Order: sequence, then structure tokens, then C-alpha cells
Amino acid sequence: EVQLVESGGGSVQAGGSLRLSCAASRSPNTMCIGCFRQVPGEEREGVARIGVACSTAYTGSVKGRFTISKNTAKNTLYLEMHSLTPEDTAMYYCAARWESVACYNDSWLPTFWGQGTQVTVSS
Repeated sequence: EVQLVESGGGSVQAGGSLRLSCAASRSPNTMCIGCFRQVPGEEREGVARIGVACSTAYTGSVKGRFTISKNTAKNTLYLEMHSLTPEDTAMYYCAARWESVACYNDSWLPTFWGQGTQVTVSS
């Protein structure tokens, strides 16, 4: 069992930045761990993920604007978000799976989920 707790969401104007944090109850060092987002009425979307050796992957709409990283000493995942647009408005969830190989798959299915944190970007 892995508990994930997100923080750092909030409201920002377009063009602004936010940093989401995800505190994990276990070390993310050997997991596939990442962030999803969901808008009401739409499917949950994988935003970014990071695996062993800090290999990363991003959905196309956030490439060049978002950066995912992890601090294994603090058991914490970070998602730096820059140049935010109203289209980034969503509930953001931290998610993880023990099998690090899952990170090679764009359609990876996490086992553990956080409670979510809201990000709202106004124009």
C-alpha cells in the first residue's frame, strides 16, 4: 500500500506557474509515479510520469511547459507547471505503480492514487 498526498494546487492567471508536490508513504525510487488530471465530464488524462533512473514522459500538450521530478530522500514527487493556460484547469492527481516498467507505456494503469488537488487557470 502506498499513500499519496498532493499539495500546491490553487488559482493562477494565464501565463503563471504552480508547483505541485506529492508526498508518498514509500520511496518513489523504484516505482512508476506520475500525475493525471481530470476535468468534470471528461476522461482522466495522464500528464507526466517518472520512472527508474528518472526517465520521464509527458503528454504532448504540456511538453516544454511542465517538468516532473522526484526527491527520493523526501519521498516526494514534484510537477513544475509554467506558462499555464485555462486549458490546464483540472483536478490533478498523483498516481503510482510498483512496477517501474509501467512507465514505458503511455496507457499505464496506476495502482495507487492521491486525493487530488485543484488547479484553476483564469484568462
